[in-house]
Amino acid sequence: MKPLTEQEIRTAFVNCTKGESKRLSVPRDLAERPWGELDFLGWRDPQAPDRAYLATELDGRPVALALRGAGGASWQTRRSMCSICLTTHTGGVSLLVAAKAGKAGQQGNSVGAYMCSDLACPLYVRGMKDAGVGARLPESLTLEEKIERTVANLGAFIAKVTA
Repeated sequence: MKPLTEQEIRTAFVNCTKGESKRLSVPRDLAERPWGELDFLGWRDPQAPDRAYLATELDGRPVALALRGAGGASWQTRRSMCSICLTTHTGGVSLLVAAKAGKAGQQGNSVGAYMCSDLACPLYVRGMKDAGVGARLPESLTLEEKIERTVANLGAFIAKVTA
């Protein structure tokens, strides 16, 4: 993924207003991010832990989503699998919900997916971050195929948000 600037990220949001995108928290360490190893940039809002964001490139242009996390529940200590990168975590997967883009989102429609709570899917897939024993199930796929699958899963989620 090519490095994105704060302004590129703010203008890439498809499911919130321009005012909301101006006010949301963008990471200050964008220059230090491992852009060459990222399929998308994901982060949590430090001021509002139930809010998360992700930005990626689709068809050569940046696309960003505002996400909301579900409130804490006792089931979060169970082992769960991320629907994007297929990493399993004990308590490290959250239901993240995105308002649909456009009129559907204004009417309250949304789409959800179970994702790594820290939104570090690209790092888990590449083995740069460890989710613990048994987090990555044995597969015969190559690293490139796993990356392609992660990108396709994210693309399918974004397509549901923008449909």
